[in-house]
Amino acid sequence: MGEDVGIRTFTREDRARYREKVRRCLDVFAEMLRESRFESDRPTTGLEIELNLVDDASMPAMRNADVLAAVADPSFQTELGQFNVEINVAPRRLAGTGTAEFEESVRASLNAAEEKARTVGAHMVMIGILPTLRPEHLTAGTLSANPRYRLLNEQIFAARGEDLRIAISGVERLATTADTITPEAACTSTQFHLQVSPARFADYWNAAQAVAGVQVALGANAPLLFGRELWRETRIPLFEQATDTRAEEIKAQGVRPRVWFGERWITSVFDLFEENVRYYPALLPICDPEDPAETLAAGDVPKLAELRLHNGTVYRWNRPVYDVVRGRPHLRVENRVLPAGPTVLDTVANGAFYFGLVRALAESDRPLWSQMSFSAAEENLHACARHGIDAQVFWPGLGYLPVTELVLRRLLPLAHHGLDRWGLDPAERDRLLGIIEGRCLTGRNGASWQVATLHRFEGEDHVDRPEALRRMLGHYVDLMHSNRPVHEWPLP
Repeated sequence: MGEDVGIRTFTREDRARYREKVRRCLDVFAEMLRESRFESDRPTTGLEIELNLVDDASMPAMRNADVLAAVADPSFQTELGQFNVEINVAPRRLAGTGTAEFEESVRASLNAAEEKARTVGAHMVMIGILPTLRPEHLTAGTLSANPRYRLLNEQIFAARGEDLRIAISGVERLATTADTITPEAACTSTQFHLQVSPARFADYWNAAQAVAGVQVALGANAPLLFGRELWRETRIPLFEQATDTRAEEIKAQGVRPRVWFGERWITSVFDLFEENVRYYPALLPICDPEDPAETLAAGDVPKLAELRLHNGTVYRWNRPVYDVVRGRPHLRVENRVLPAGPTVLDTVANGAFYFGLVRALAESDRPLWSQMSFSAAEENLHACARHGIDAQVFWPGLGYLPVTELVLRRLLPLAHHGLDRWGLDPAERDRLLGIIEGRCLTGRNGASWQVATLHRFEGEDHVDRPEALRRMLGHYVDLMHSNRPVHEWPLP
């Protein structure tokens, strides 16, 4: 979830110093863009997956410190809640069999970690929101031990001045309050990273924004929260509300939320970093001793630590990332809209569809975003989060149509072309895009399977909601380990 920080309090002087420093970083970043100081010759893709921990009864297991100690693998890291961990997969190029290598690597890592997690009474689950999660699992006492999370919690509530209100109306309704940010821990996601040159960054970011809704519709896997059936991807509204620093009166003034889709198509990556600095006060005003201007003038690569830390506390659904690896700076689009799961194979298929589609759109002679309003892309995101694979979306030249029809008629051929441009092996391309096609033809993804299974247990077995959720999750975990794509999952 970002850089580690120590326990501390912040003074007014800290905030003033940080504001000056982050603006200096922004100036240096602009100079680096003008001088084309970024690596872009061999673009790579990356993957992060957030996982839930459960016990033998399919209930949340607050054991991430024990699990991480048992796993002893640096690719696994802590996350916000004690029932969360994250795996960071080493970057790879897509060319050849890059996606198969991703799948093999992730499966091997997760299987090995699962074996070790069992020794401390925990199991790993890839799912957007854990169905058995209850409000009592999301308290200050269940935050992970990393001081960053407690600092974020303190700063967000200091900015709000009041408890969080979470209200989601879907198939059923949920209205509750929280006095910590731990409801955010319920949201476990998959993040795809794509390294992009500065010159092409705007095209790729705009493309990612345009298809965000479609991604969510196909990959929805979080229909349940606190025992209520809500949106098909409840993670979207929950995350938007659980990290909101604005009191109601501030919202009414039009102040932008920290979980943000954005408000316009961009022409440069600088637009995004500049908006983050201009619109958002610091949550963690921690200054690094480096002077970025002096570092750049000396011919070295600046860390831009303040800009990166600030950027990590603005939660765009497609986030710009500046990073330095082996002394070389680069830029990435971090795609954050998808939930975790249901299987590693589904995750890799989602990645193939995304990477192929955004490349085809970014290289199009007539950009999609010149034909589509930004607000239409945002409306698509929320319609798809609410209705999942049954959503209707707007698309230029086609108007409103079922998202599955759009994917089958228009977007799968584009993704096919984009993966060819990446140099992916044709058999891999067809295998993975065939999974996306299968979801569209069957109308089944993780969310629809969860809901159908829940209703079957309640309707045919006449069990109450908590027991039905527990049984459903047990079947889900078994099928998750099979690595069979979700559109082929049987109902119990």
